[in-house]
Amino acid sequence: MTGYVMFRKDRLGRRGGGVMLYIKESIQAYEIKLVKEAECEDAVWCNIVTGKSTLTVGLVYRSPNISMEENEKYITLSKK
Repeated sequence: MTGYVMFRKDRLGRRGGGVMLYIKESIQAYEIKLVKEAECEDAVWCNIVTGKSTLTVGLVYRSPNISMEENEKYITLSKK
């Protein structure tokens, strides 16, 4: 999309799927990798710099059919 920076993470070894996050070009943003991200294949994260502060933004696809264990993994994904 014109005027936006794309952050994406495709599913590996399968057709289709993945996640994509667009941030407006005028916003300073860069992709980051979380330590626990390897546990969640459908997630992409970036830091947005606003003056002296940084905001971490993430996009996670959560299937409505996931187990409680998988759901817990998503909930704790961004916790340090």
